[in-house]
Amino acid sequence: MRQLIMWNLVTLDGYFEGPKPWDIDWHNYVWGEELEQLSLEQAGSIGVLLFGRRTYEGMAAHWPSAEGDIAAFMNTVPKVVFSRTLETVGWKNTRLVTKDAAEEVERLKQGSGKDLFLFGSADLSATLTRHGLIDEYRLALTPLVLGGGNPLFKPSPQRLPLRLVEARPLKSGCVILRYQPAKDR
Repeated sequence: MRQLIMWNLVTLDGYFEGPKPWDIDWHNYVWGEELEQLSLEQAGSIGVLLFGRRTYEGMAAHWPSAEGDIAAFMNTVPKVVFSRTLETVGWKNTRLVTKDAAEEVERLKQGSGKDLFLFGSADLSATLTRHGLIDEYRLALTPLVLGGGNPLFKPSPQRLPLRLVEARPLKSGCVILRYQPAKDR
């Protein structure tokens, strides 16, 4: 069974983007050789990328014209975008799903192959978290207080206890945190 891993850069105050959509220039605060190498290492375990509409639109606007190893990966890996409003998708190797996201992700997890990764997509993440479908929360905690923006974790009526799997500091001050849902709480 495939695992679903949510991967995001997040600020100390919990935001994955600033007040405006795609306000992510703060990623440059920690981006460098170490984080790029980690991204390339992770790419080896990714079978499919999952996106909500807004994240897909931002990614599809950026990566097709980008260059380098990460761009090559992003443009060739299979992608699934979940949206009730999009009618078509144009980014190479992308499939549009307009039906229930949780049902489709459950089906994808049952398949064989490399893991599923979810980038950005806080609303989709919230839906999949509510359904207990995310197996690991992988966060690049960025030593920056943004002061406002779009929170990665949305309000929820239930708590989500997590178990720390790994904490790895990088030279940039960023800390890679890996958490799994706590089964014993």
